[in-house]
Amino acid sequence: MKTKILLVFALFMFMQSCKNEPKEKEETRMDRVMAVHDELMPRMGEIGKLTTALEAKIDTTATGEKYKLAKDSLVNAYDYMMDWMKGFGDKFDSEEVLEGKALNSKKEALLIEEEKKVHIMKDMMLGSIANAEALLAKEN
Repeated sequence: MKTKILLVFALFMFMQSCKNEPKEKEETRMDRVMAVHDELMPRMGEIGKLTTALEAKIDTTATGEKYKLAKDSLVNAYDYMMDWMKGFGDKFDSEEVLEGKALNSKKEALLIEEEKKVHIMKDMMLGSIANAEALLAKEN
């Protein structure tokens, strides 16, 4: 009798371990691209503030030229983000972006290119912000 109870218990435990528990959604390329965008989007306001601070310091001196280059770098990063968002929105619909709708092979290839672009954008934005902050910090 004890053996039967142990056997039933072991079978029960085995069946419990085999249940299909809901798996976490596997991260997709779209998720990764949007995560970078979502990380950078709040920094757009920071770019605006830094641009204004640098603009006030631009003059004809060598130091003024450094401020101008830093400001131009920020403006380029800002413009790149705006252009990227427009282009991305033209290529993918909201179901594909927000709901995980499957992409055809052409759109999957486009997404691979967009992933490359979003990482370029990240480097541009973070680099230009860090440069501007370091330049402005030198004067304090």
